[in-house]
Amino acid sequence: MLQFIPLALIAIVLFSWCIDYINGFHDTANAIATVVSTGVMPAKYAIVMAATLNFAGALMGTSVATTIAKGLADSSQMVPAVIIAALLAAILWDLLTWWFGIPSSTSHTLMGGLAGAVIAHAGVTALKWAKLREIGAFIVISPALGFLVAAILIISILWIVRRMRVRKVNFAFRKLQLLSAAAMAFTHGQNDAQKAMGVICLGLITYGFLPPWVGNVPVPLWVKVGSALMMGAGTAGGGMKIIKTLGHKITKLRPIHGFAAESAAAIVLFTTAHFGIPVSTTHSISGAIMGVGTSMNASAVRWGLAGNIFMAWLLTIPVSALLAMGFYKAIVIVAPSLNVNPRSAQIQVVNPSKAPARAISRP
Repeated sequence: MLQFIPLALIAIVLFSWCIDYINGFHDTANAIATVVSTGVMPAKYAIVMAATLNFAGALMGTSVATTIAKGLADSSQMVPAVIIAALLAAILWDLLTWWFGIPSSTSHTLMGGLAGAVIAHAGVTALKWAKLREIGAFIVISPALGFLVAAILIISILWIVRRMRVRKVNFAFRKLQLLSAAAMAFTHGQNDAQKAMGVICLGLITYGFLPPWVGNVPVPLWVKVGSALMMGAGTAGGGMKIIKTLGHKITKLRPIHGFAAESAAAIVLFTTAHFGIPVSTTHSISGAIMGVGTSMNASAVRWGLAGNIFMAWLLTIPVSALLAMGFYKAIVIVAPSLNVNPRSAQIQVVNPSKAPARAISRP
């Protein structure tokens, strides 16, 4: 059976799962940084919990996958070279930011990579700018929402518990933070694993293994399970560098603050996943942590580090786009056949009107 599956499609699937694995250990911190930094749970147990719930969340929903598969560019321009170039750019940028402990967005790395590769292949007119503007707007909206919801939540909680003993409050929120961390881990899997699913479905549509659907893309079960397993495996690998950045370096957190930050980020992510908007879990939890820190005392937030994180957010899309353009040019030189849409080539072969006229021999 494998002899009938194009090697480029196999590469797209493997690179997509590689992104899921990297996303798992890169973004583990999104779900468990606060629960580890507040001492509620040791890192090794928190990572196991996050891996399990990432797997469960990855099996739920397809709205984000549909946006990735169909919402960014004209499907006729999604040739294999474009998809592979975008994946390579995302892998490289994710590894670089992980190495330096910078909480960057895998979501926007993929968006930037796909946009850059499409522009290199067919120009800016091939992009669906309305959807890209929506996604771009949420680079600002998602951390701002996380910040605002977390600030409102922590102020409300502190008012409710204002007459309770500190020891009792800490004890209660150490337990509640387990629930908020679990919700964050689940929605991280739900949101982020769908992005790799969407890229795989994009490859399947390009090669004619899936039809170009009008509604939600019917993600095959093997794609869901494979993506969920890879994200869970990556999460189990951990990501202590970014856990330290989010959990310790932005601001000092206690269980009550960790609960507010995780709950706020989970609310934002559940909402955006429902509407199929690919947002960054990293942006959402970082904004929520800053919101909690600011509500305590603006000086408690290390704004210099926050500024570095913000600069990484701004650079992610343009840098990944440029990387994808470079990878696209290299792929086209090495394998020119990957610069043709397989579906269009198949249609031309089977369409009699496109078939070359046969020479008529005279007797």
